Amino acid sequence: MAATLPASHYDKNEMQRSDPLGRPPTVRRAGPWADTLFSVLAHGAALLTLALLAAIIGSLILGAMPAIREYGLSFLWRSEWDPVKDQYGGLVMIYGTLATSLIALLIAVPVSFGIALFLTELSPGWLRRPLGVAIELLAAVPSIVYGMWGLLVFSPVLSEYVQQPMQRLFGNVPFLKDLVSGAPVGIGILSAGIILAIMIIPFIAAVMRDVFEVTPAMLKESAYGLGSTTWEVVFKVVLPYTKTGVIGGIMLGLGRALGETMAVTFVIGNANQLNGPSLFEAANSITSVLANEFAEAGEGLHQASLLYLALVLFFVTFVVLSLSKLLLAQLRKGEGARA
Repeated sequence: MAATLPASHYDKNEMQRSDPLGRPPTVRRAGPWADTLFSVLAHGAALLTLALLAAIIGSLILGAMPAIREYGLSFLWRSEWDPVKDQYGGLVMIYGTLATSLIALLIAVPVSFGIALFLTELSPGWLRRPLGVAIELLAAVPSIVYGMWGLLVFSPVLSEYVQQPMQRLFGNVPFLKDLVSGAPVGIGILSAGIILAIMIIPFIAAVMRDVFEVTPAMLKESAYGLGSTTWEVVFKVVLPYTKTGVIGGIMLGLGRALGETMAVTFVIGNANQLNGPSLFEAANSITSVLANEFAEAGEGLHQASLLYLALVLFFVTFVVLSLSKLLLAQLRKGEGARA
């Protein structure tokens, strides 16, 4: 910003030379040190982030090295997890993590889409804001509260009104009887997946609502003017215009589901065994086994195997985010080519 010094600061000759009207010269604040400091701080913040990421990866690899030497990649498909015999494999936890996250996405994406569609296209004005705030407040509920609610309230309801009727209905049907087998307590992969879906719905719905709202009103009004229904406007105008943002919201929810710990620990059952395709058998996930065993794990192969699981979770999350970035880049490239 330009600063003007008092007229007394300049002699008359200098004032006359600087301005025919005798006004004092304008002096610009020159602060090269400030620009340099700002640049150093900005670069330092970026480099610090990369350094922290590298440190996390390095510490995980270093801590997991005994298990990597012992099992190699076979750790990924070994199903045995027995601290007494000092034998470890990550298949049960990897399967539980991926299965619960997939169930959560299958439930959360259509529900979130419906919420976003209602808030942006169908909701009356007086209801839109309070309903949007209520949905966003779900994201502020601590995960341990979801876990306790799932264990004490949701699991008994799931057992009585879903699991037991399905077991009576499909008890003699091939494959389906294996899908619904398990002790009728409402704890297992399905219960964990539903709780995760409830937890990630606010994130996905909020992103979808925001991207739906940025669709130019002219495009939607033109479609309505041509006789399109709300359904046609959403699928032929809004979604094509906002698909990159929608996919970004889904990936955000998936990342949350993969890394959730306490809620899953309460309702998944924490059983280190594979029970076929059943949705109601107790299982385990990477985050739940880390929460349950890391504090008591002694130095050696047990602790190294837990760190190996953490490294696998880091890699899975990294792959998911990388694929989402590539998909978004391809979508933007396709949009640019059509434009």
